[in-house]
Amino acid sequence: MSTAWVVLFLAAALAAACGAEAALVEHTFVVSQIEMHHMCNDSLVTLVNGQFPGPTIEVTEGDSVVVHVINKSPLGVTIHWHGVKQHNNCWADGPAMITQCPIQPNKNFTYRFNVIGQEGTLWWHAHVGFLRATIHGALIIRPRLGPNSYPFPKPDWEVPIVIGEWFDMDLFELYEKTENRIYGDIPLSPTINGLLGDFNNCSGVTEDSYKLDVVQGKTYLLRIVNAAIDKAYNLKIAGHKFTVVAADANYVKPYPRKKKKNYVKPYTTDIIAIASGETFDALVIADAPPGRYYMVAQAVQTTEPITQKRVLMSRGIVSYNPMKWSGDDTLAIMAPELPDWHDERPSFYFHGNLTSLLPQTVPSNIDEHMFMALRSGDNCLYAGSPHCKVTMINNISFQHPSAMPLLQAHYNNNMRNISSLIEFPRAPPMVNFTQTPTLTATMVKNLRYNSTVEIVLQGPPGEMSYSNPMHLHGHDFFILAQGIGYYDAEKDVPKYNLVNPSVKNTAHVPMYGWTVIRFVASNPGVWFFHCHTEHHSSSGMAMAFVVEDGPTVETTLSPPPTDYPSCDGHNSIVEYV
Repeated sequence: MSTAWVVLFLAAALAAACGAEAALVEHTFVVSQIEMHHMCNDSLVTLVNGQFPGPTIEVTEGDSVVVHVINKSPLGVTIHWHGVKQHNNCWADGPAMITQCPIQPNKNFTYRFNVIGQEGTLWWHAHVGFLRATIHGALIIRPRLGPNSYPFPKPDWEVPIVIGEWFDMDLFELYEKTENRIYGDIPLSPTINGLLGDFNNCSGVTEDSYKLDVVQGKTYLLRIVNAAIDKAYNLKIAGHKFTVVAADANYVKPYPRKKKKNYVKPYTTDIIAIASGETFDALVIADAPPGRYYMVAQAVQTTEPITQKRVLMSRGIVSYNPMKWSGDDTLAIMAPELPDWHDERPSFYFHGNLTSLLPQTVPSNIDEHMFMALRSGDNCLYAGSPHCKVTMINNISFQHPSAMPLLQAHYNNNMRNISSLIEFPRAPPMVNFTQTPTLTATMVKNLRYNSTVEIVLQGPPGEMSYSNPMHLHGHDFFILAQGIGYYDAEKDVPKYNLVNPSVKNTAHVPMYGWTVIRFVASNPGVWFFHCHTEHHSSSGMAMAFVVEDGPTVETTLSPPPTDYPSCDGHNSIVEYV
């Protein structure tokens, strides 16, 4: 038994000793290619267990998880457990060529990890190229003391709602284009729980819609995941409101406060604004008149002068049961009023209203101040297409290592052998978002164990702007503030929420603006930090934090598992997809 698995076993045993018995949750993921038919086309897609979305993993806090991945596809694959902290278990995190080589065709690998100190909704997805478009699923963590211990009214039902995107092109081709900085392809349609919805039709054949049957007066906990490759989405249900209770598996505080002492008004909204990578838990009460109501996921898209695409929308149906009619699908369905598909203000205010359930101890002594300028431009170092673009952080575009994962190189003390490696700069040479020349390199930032890091994430404030959901592996962080325009420390630091900031693993950096995060580097290993818009991540908006070992065995990176995947001579990540 490897040291890593011993650590996992002991942690699970400790959880059991603390009052409730921890379980071993075991799954087998068979990755294979299956033909699916949508919008008059047959597409060969890569799935887990033939499911789209893939299987939901349900655990109780403190459980140990074992997932056997059997790769029967012709593509290399990894699985990332998005939001799981993987304490001292970086080997199981999953991003290709960051923590492991992809699992090659006809090979197997077993992921082993514990889920400790987290409750709520997370998810899992492939982390090679664009494969997460079809390889993803929900990961639900319930409290150790049962649903009666939820810090909100116990729901009658819990329902995963996974927003995805359906492409009508080969995902390998899409990845190659993006890796070579050629843009332009967008999804054919969003999906809700794998279905395109009746907004889409081809040759008179309407796509199937997701249907949620509800009972009058009952409460539903929707576990909402944005598994989309690129877009942020506004989710609405006609005639209903959401009470947001958790974000990225962290409970949020009902907001805002009223003046009356100890009275808190629930954070109730008619819209969930969810960026790629984020998860939200929201209560919905079936308190509308019995009938049928559209559940709509509509993409938020950038404005001109950025090239305009078509409206992307999927519609599901919330149907009251029993109905007063006999399933007559011709009867009217109430539709929600949607914001303009270019309007990002609902997202800005939605994210700005999130606060933690309990007061937070936000570390005040900051060891590393960083400023990250997130942008794209046409002045890349690649010849050829006029559509050539590059995304970058601080004028550097991330390049995956070609022969050995960063974590393996770090563990073996041979990072110097990665020829493209550079130390990530704390700030760009200038913050003007002009078309400056771009360096391509493998960027890492070394952090002392338990150091506190504050990062200002500055998006493009000009007319060529877009939002960026920035995701950190292995850690949660505090979101201290957000704003529009250029960040100004003199004006903006006094506005920080240091009392009850929301705690997340994915930060929505708004269009035309900025977001500030702070975290403690308390998890030894190599942790990827990247935009969760796949076109941005695959073309360079990424870097990695290398967290050094702490002073004890428990704070020291464990050895790799015995079945750790080998690269076996492959010299490019493109060879895996």
